[in-house]
Order: sequence, then structure tokens, then C-alpha cells
Amino acid sequence: MRVEEVLHRIRRLRRPDAAADPELAPGLVHLDDAAVTTVASAGRLLADVPVEKLASPDFPLRPLRVAVTGTFTPGTLEPLLRVALLRIGIAAEIHVSGFDQLVLDLSDPRSALAEFRPDVTLCLLHDGWFLPAEWDPGDLAGLADVLGERAGVLAAALRGYAARNEGAVLLHTVPLSPLEHRGLVSFRGRAELGRIWRELNSQLLELGGRDTTYTLDLETLLVDHDGPVRDERLYRFASMAWTPTVERRYAHEAATFCRAVLGRTAKVLALDLDNTLWAGVLGDDGLTGIRLGADYPGNCHRDVQRRALALRRQGVLLAVCSKNDPDLVAEAFTQHPDLLLRSDDFVAQAVNWGRKDENLRQLATTLNLGLDAVVFADDSPFECDLVRRELPTVRVVELAGDPAGFPTRLLTEGHFTVLATGATDRERTELYRARAGRERFAATFDSAADYLHELKLRVTVREVDEHSLPRLAQLGLRTNQFTMTERAHTEAQTRARADSPEHLVLTVEVTDRFGAEGLVGGLWLDRTDPDAWVIENFVLSCRVFSRGVEQAALHRVAELARAAGATRLEALFRPTARNKPGGAVWPSAGFTVASVDDGTTRHVLPLHPPPRLLPAWIALEEGDIRA
Repeated sequence: MRVEEVLHRIRRLRRPDAAADPELAPGLVHLDDAAVTTVASAGRLLADVPVEKLASPDFPLRPLRVAVTGTFTPGTLEPLLRVALLRIGIAAEIHVSGFDQLVLDLSDPRSALAEFRPDVTLCLLHDGWFLPAEWDPGDLAGLADVLGERAGVLAAALRGYAARNEGAVLLHTVPLSPLEHRGLVSFRGRAELGRIWRELNSQLLELGGRDTTYTLDLETLLVDHDGPVRDERLYRFASMAWTPTVERRYAHEAATFCRAVLGRTAKVLALDLDNTLWAGVLGDDGLTGIRLGADYPGNCHRDVQRRALALRRQGVLLAVCSKNDPDLVAEAFTQHPDLLLRSDDFVAQAVNWGRKDENLRQLATTLNLGLDAVVFADDSPFECDLVRRELPTVRVVELAGDPAGFPTRLLTEGHFTVLATGATDRERTELYRARAGRERFAATFDSAADYLHELKLRVTVREVDEHSLPRLAQLGLRTNQFTMTERAHTEAQTRARADSPEHLVLTVEVTDRFGAEGLVGGLWLDRTDPDAWVIENFVLSCRVFSRGVEQAALHRVAELARAAGATRLEALFRPTARNKPGGAVWPSAGFTVASVDDGTTRHVLPLHPPPRLLPAWIALEEGDIRA
């Protein structure tokens, strides 16, 4: 799809009688190389296009409320942000505050931004807000004090805002204008100013570790930006602190953050081999002919492996998708001395001569993940186009051209960016490998019941704590099959419920003969009515499907509710395109439908006589839970 065609299709959709165009949103990737003015024009046009005209079962759009506030005029950020979000499947409602409204927006609970109730708040900062209008170059210590005071004002406003708002907040580090730097005539003075400014940015980075606030290191991201951060004429004429190209870079990073907030980060990197992980074609060049190591171009491909290995150590699953001879590939992974990646680093390998789109489907099925969780990296434009066409939700990284750019191209889209990582993420490959062991073990039994009894399952339900809360919130956001709603609880909402005496948040952990699965599920309970505990959401990882873990967890909840004097459990369910497995738990556990209101079904389970939900093959272990 050419740029001109994209713009034509957007204009056509603005007509009241226009038919839906489900290919347009994923087609916005064709604007990636267009001029920033063209992308901004597309974003302005898209503001008038109803979301339903863009929706597609193959490329679902997630709603999100995004607010933009700052210390300067954002220029073309809104339309650029709209395009950046739509191209990754987010249909955002965007609120943009006026000039220099940041502190007022964060401090006033009745501000227009506060009433908008955003899921994500983007805070734009520039150096002029921190610097006094007149400062003495001979008193840099005094300047440091002023910068610290301004950072304190921002921190106080953020604390109040976080207490009232459950959404995520994104700050960023602030580049210092070269004009300020050049205003000092001594090298020592310039060095001291640089140190002071980095101290300010360090404080901003620290603010990103509190509550639901995060900090984007914009200063680092602009190191390879081509051009100035601001246009001096526009800055003085319209208080625009960023050029359109900087706004475009920021819009991309902000969209990546929004995707992480929604839990729609990719989980699998499926890698081609020939001319991707190594230079050359294994079948033609042989084991000794493929190039890796310290020299170009082999060092480029080795760096791709280094980056992939780093992703694996942070929880990304690696897979192989290659048209190749499986015996030759196995030999290469075993014997080539310069390969950083080995067979054990991959959770699955599709090495054959079949179509790559079909192999990717099979990989996703094998891993029990949706295709939208897969990133496919290949050097062949043909294979990349095939996958884009046949599997529009798979994210494609085309590694064509000079291999020196491959490592950057692999990471620049931020497909795997999450809000935070933990121990479970770092152990994910081992968890999936243990899962393969369970499947081999299951194949030795004639009945599922015999297998489950021999699996020696132990389930622990405990109250969420500081250690498990971020992981539970992340699991809730990333789970789209066994969940009861499309809009999962954020970390802030989970924390608020964990602190509330009228709510209870529980985690579910599983261990079996193959080891610990770790935290695999959670329940968010409303105990406002002492007679009826309401399960607002129940999430469970696909890793433990079909083992009765959900029944064991509900058995424990029923015990707790009865002990507290409740007479019934209620459970809410709102269907989505993917959560049919979650909805099936209620009838299977004996719940009946009590009501249906605006698409949400309320199920009920009497607690007298006590329901017996615990499967015979599961040992339910005690966990710490407050009364």
C-alpha cells in the first residue's frame, strides 16, 4: 500500500456513507517512511473517522484514554500520536491540554484533564520550565538549588495526581538546549552545568520508579536524532519546544508505552536463520561457510544473536522459523563455535520447507499463544510480505539490506517493551521447557485422570503482597483467554484494592513434579456486601489450563467467603473475542446466571451447603490471607 493510497483511503472513510476499511489501521505502517508532515496530515484526517470503520477481527483495536499535558505547546503531537497508536492496534481518545497546564492539571482534581479520567497521562517537559529566566553563570550552585526546587514542585504534583488517578503517567528526561550550554565560556563551567543537568534528569528517572509513574529516557533516545530538538523561531513565536521530528520520535515511544500499559507486548520472537542469525545459506555454504565472528558482516549477525539472547534473559520466548534442513540446523547449533544461541535457547523450532505463515500458526498453537504475541524477523522481503498479508496481527521485522542495521531494526519498534520485569519473566524459557516435559509425561498415560494424579499438583492461594503485585498486574493485563473482562485492573487499581478492607486480591501459585510454575493466576474480589463476595476478575495463565487449577482456586475463595459469613459468591463476566475459556469456568464450577446487564453477565454460587470444587488430584496449600 503506497502512501498516496493510505491518504486516499482515510479521506474516503471520512464520508458519512463510506464502507468500513478493516485493512487501513494495519496499513498505516506504510507511513513509516513518509515525511512527518504527511503523517501529521493523516492523523488530523483520522480524527474524523469513526473507530467502527477501522475495526477488524484480524486486527482488533483496543480503546484507551490518553491525556497530554505539559510545559509547552505540543504542536503536531496529537495527530502523530493518533497514527502511532492506531498502527499498533490502539484506538485512542486523546485529550490535549493548553500551554503550560502541567502543574495545574496534576494538582487540580477538577481540571479538564482530571475529569477526562485518562488511562495514560503523558507529561511533556522542556528545559525552559526548569531554568529561571535569569540565572547567574557564576552561581551554578544556586542554579542547582532552583532546579531541585522545580523538580520538587513536579514531584509533589505527581504524588497528588497519583493518589486521585488510577492511570499510568509517563514523564521523560529533558534535553538541555545547546544555547544554554554555549552561554558559559569556560569548559569547567560547561562541565559543571552538564553535571547539574544530569542530576536533574536523574531525579526525573527516580520519579519514574514511584506508584504508577514511569520515565522515558528521551535524552538518550535523541542521541541519534537527525537535527535540533527545537526550532528557535517556533519556540519563540509559539512556545513549541520540540520540532515535528522530535514529536514523531516521542509519539512512537509514547505509543509503545501505551501498548505496555494495555499488556499487549509481544511474547515470542520467531527468527529466520540464513542471512538473519548468520551470514550465508547453511544448505549451500555448509557449516564452515556461514559467517559469524568479529568481521563484517558476520559480526552484525552475531550482534543480532546477542540482542536476541538478551531478550530471552528478560522473558521473551525465542523460536526458529526457517526453510532449512533440520539435521544441518541441529549440527550448526551444536558445533559452530561462534554461535551465541544454542538449541536450548529456543522453546520451539519450525525448520522445514513449508510456508512460513503456516509454520508461525503452528508455533503459536504449540505455545498456546495468540498470533498477536508473535514477532517474526526475516531477511526475505517475500517472506515478510507473505506473513503481513496472511497474518496481519503478527509483527514483522524485515531485516533486508545492510546487516549493520539489523540489531537496531530488531529493537527499534519496542515490540517487547513492558512496564517492568521480574524473576518469572527471566525464567520463562525454563517454564516453557518444563511444560514440554509435562506434555511428554502426559503422552505416557492412557487417561487424563491418571496423568493429573501423577503430576502431583499443589496449588497455593495467598494474598497479594509488594513482591507479587507488579507481576499479578502484568499477568492480568497480558492475559486475554482466561480473563473475565477486556479491561483488566492496572497496577494502581490492583494496589488500591489490595489496600482496601472492602476488597481482597489473591494470587494463585502452582507447583508439580516438574517444578514451580510460579504465579499463574489471580482474583480481584469485592467484599463491600458482607453477604455476597463478588469476583470482579479471575485470570489464569494458559500454561496451567486443563489441570483443575481454576477449580482449586475457587474452592479456596468459597472457603474464605463462608468463613467470613457470606452466603454466596457472585462472578462477573464480559465476553471478548478471546476470553471464551475464561467464561466456561462459571457453569463448570456450578455457578448459574443471575442477570445480564449491558453485556456483563452476573453468575451466582450459593455457599450453603458448602460447594465441593477441589479436584481429587490437587493438594491445596495454605497461604497468608487477612481476615
